[in-house]
Amino acid sequence: MAEPAGIDRDWPLARLTTVRTGGPADLFARPASPEALVELLAWAAAEGQPVEVIGSGSNLLVADRGLRGLALKLDGELTAIERRGERILTGGGARLPSVSAKAARWGLSGIEFGVNIPGSVGGAVRMNANAYGGQLARALEWADVCSAEGLSRREPDDLGFVYRHSNLDPGQVVARACFALSEAEPEQVKATLAEMRARRREAQPSGIKTFGSTFKNPEDARAEGRSAGQLLEASGCRGLELGGARFSDKHANFVENHAEATTADVLELMAEGRRRVYQRFGIVLEPEVQLIGDVEWPADWDLDPNG
Repeated sequence: MAEPAGIDRDWPLARLTTVRTGGPADLFARPASPEALVELLAWAAAEGQPVEVIGSGSNLLVADRGLRGLALKLDGELTAIERRGERILTGGGARLPSVSAKAARWGLSGIEFGVNIPGSVGGAVRMNANAYGGQLARALEWADVCSAEGLSRREPDDLGFVYRHSNLDPGQVVARACFALSEAEPEQVKATLAEMRARRREAQPSGIKTFGSTFKNPEDARAEGRSAGQLLEASGCRGLELGGARFSDKHANFVENHAEATTADVLELMAEGRRRVYQRFGIVLEPEVQLIGDVEWPADWDLDPNG
């Protein structure tokens, strides 16, 4: 199968992530249509090349060695945001905060929570994103998913949504999504967005190199309802530094790249935070950040829940 046009080599992925760590991708392309996306996925499958999609890069940690395979950044019509009556049709590469802001200007309610999820629509579907009580699955009507075999339309019940997860495989990419919303007063929706933004600024670090929540909130009963950030803070992790990485002084479940950190620095810090929470509470925190490439976990990452 002929190589599609527009593939670059040794592309530096760190510039596409908000934490700014990690190495290059062997192959990199920016598909601008569902057809181009399917062509790239089919070629990668035929060549045995693993595929990773770089959305907004806001929940992403790239291995220092980079990615042996094809990295995709959706472009063109795959980033569009259009109104269709009380529905919004978006590309998988559209930023969810931009969708929420446009919905507010159009007087459409139901996706306000997306203003505080700094990722792409496709990434939000893949991760079943939610924030401040809002859930993506409630607003999502359907998603067009591309793979090496072509394009298929899926409704929320077909996506296997559970907490922070869907059933999409790595070779399946959200090309488009449709959100069913309801009409509302634009000024009222805008006020809700402003309130949500203020709550985020008050609770979470901003304007720095970070990737959002590091660990998932545990379901373990021993957490007694406490979030991962609260458990990390109670375990002495707020402000903890290793190499160029540190747990934020503002929110202990956020890792900051404050001094030219490497991905290895971030992983070491995560392992230390995880170990401290386990020692104090017996709870094993699981990463929420998505990892791509040949990531080498620190030797002390694995914990024995029975030991």
